[in-house]
Amino acid sequence: TMQVEHRSYVALGIEGSANKCGVGVIRSDGSHCDILSNLRKTFIPPAGSGFLPRETAWHHQQHVISLVRHALTTARVEPKDIDIICFTKGPGMGGPLTSCAVAARTLSLLWKKPLVAVNHCVGHIEMGRIVTGADDPIVLYVSGGNTQVISYSFQRYRIFGETIDIAIGNMLDRFARTLHLSNSPSPGYNIEQLAKKGKNLVELPYTVKGMDVSFSGLSTFIDK
Repeated sequence: TMQVEHRSYVALGIEGSANKCGVGVIRSDGSHCDILSNLRKTFIPPAGSGFLPRETAWHHQQHVISLVRHALTTARVEPKDIDIICFTKGPGMGGPLTSCAVAARTLSLLWKKPLVAVNHCVGHIEMGRIVTGADDPIVLYVSGGNTQVISYSFQRYRIFGETIDIAIGNMLDRFARTLHLSNSPSPGYNIEQLAKKGKNLVELPYTVKGMDVSFSGLSTFIDK
């Protein structure tokens, strides 16, 4: 039987779909992956407010280059060692995504490295697969803007169920803004710390429709 040798590739990735600007370096041979560096800067708006696209984009523009430098130093690699540059194409907030995409394209041209656009959701799933070693998982994908049931079928990830209105992450952010909770380190974390002190369990309204869910009842409950 002929054995195929798998070459090891070093990839630099830039993520900026929301309020976190992140730069990481990995080495992978297709079956095993080493995370060489994983750095980030988070834009934290004042309590009672969310992160707006323009302000978040400006934050990413201020930090992305220094993050790239520190990611390379932490990984102990130089630009000549990088085989490929990846960036988040979407989904996400337009302004922040564009800021990081411009940085990735500029580095691709300067270093003469191929550029790969990555789907934000697939990036989360693949990252989880690497960390857990899962082979063919059914994924409950919960982030700020997405609540979905995802699995792999016919050579691609497919959505089998999702929220039909507001994502659970957005709902939590909205709740934190209503209570004027701090955005540091994150709204969800601060909600959880308050919940630990609670003594009453309150039933919250939500709807399951087949494989889809609806959280607009929660949103209305919060407004009241």
